Amino acid sequence: MQEPSTGLAESQPSEWRETLECAIRERVRELVECILEEELKEAVGAQRGERVAGRHGYRHGSKARSLTLRSGKVGLRVPRARLVEEDGEEREWRSQLVPRYRRSTPEVEQALVGVYLSGGNPRRIRQALTPLLSGAPLSKSSISRLVGRLEEAYQQWQKRDLGEEPIAFLYLDAIYPLLRSASRVVKLPIFVALGIRADGEKVLLAMTSGAAESTDAWRLLVEDLVARHLALPQLIISDGNKGLRAACDRVWPGAKQQRCTVHKLRNLEAKAPAHCREEMKQDYHRIVYAEDGAAAQREREHFLSKWRKLCAPVAASLEEAGDELLTFFRFPASLHPTLRTTNVIERIHVEFRRRIKTQGALPSEATVLRLFFVLVASGQLRLRRIKGFREIRRTEQKVA
Repeated sequence: MQEPSTGLAESQPSEWRETLECAIRERVRELVECILEEELKEAVGAQRGERVAGRHGYRHGSKARSLTLRSGKVGLRVPRARLVEEDGEEREWRSQLVPRYRRSTPEVEQALVGVYLSGGNPRRIRQALTPLLSGAPLSKSSISRLVGRLEEAYQQWQKRDLGEEPIAFLYLDAIYPLLRSASRVVKLPIFVALGIRADGEKVLLAMTSGAAESTDAWRLLVEDLVARHLALPQLIISDGNKGLRAACDRVWPGAKQQRCTVHKLRNLEAKAPAHCREEMKQDYHRIVYAEDGAAAQREREHFLSKWRKLCAPVAASLEEAGDELLTFFRFPASLHPTLRTTNVIERIHVEFRRRIKTQGALPSEATVLRLFFVLVASGQLRLRRIKGFREIRRTEQKVA
């Protein structure tokens, strides 16, 4: 049997994709123009050519606009209108859907900024994204303008007042991305502060970089939070880093702190012989999953009595955590899964690593901070409300 022509077989998929993309962009154009008409109808109070009492203005043609979407560059006809205010003054109608001077959607701008922050120069960005954006303008000036807007937003976020943030719980942790520093590829800590509001919503509060997780490095972050008027939270949750603990004691003496129970279990497993780790793990879980604080204290005493004889380093490691391992029992049971570990903030770290794992080493600490900010601000790193949030407002009466 004669083989089919390879030229036809190769050209058909390409032609099909091009036709499909054109059809998608045409439907997107029609949809956007339809929504613009509905937006204008609501503003004017009447449809095109409709004579009704109480209308708020009149149309006067349209103007051509181009908008870069994820599906490519789309040409639009944006309607124009004059609106009449109550005092008789007239003003030009401005669309909220397609704001003035907007040439691309936020998703496209975020993609450009993300590639730029990851180390791509304007030439590489144009080469990578031009085929996807179907001829959209990607000039050096447009990219620089977007990056400038990002830098301005980042600086405002870093300096914003936190006095109005009703933060109930504060998570402090560090992430170690691979980055370039002093001509070498290294792992350096990025210090992150994440808050839980009284309504259960998570909010990224601050980020800094440093050479190591020292007391001085952590103190800079905590002092920055205080300088921006963050009130003392009901509980601080951390992994038990000594420098972090000392910094909190220095800035917030007497603050209630919770040691991550998962991190402490890892410490215990490192101290225990391999043949008895499972038994030790079960004994430990009886402490952290106890019915209440009194039961947890009894299980803790039983654990210490048993493991001082079986493996003294395990008992010493548990004693080192003190009562900070069980602080979460002072809060409603519905909040225990959220408060006894640092999982809330570490899930965000995992998502951040997942998005940068194909990029190798990032250019600098500043790049990491801004990229993290962009991912959170754009919603690509989603900060979901915690479980049991309805109990947060009752904790002030519960906590001693």
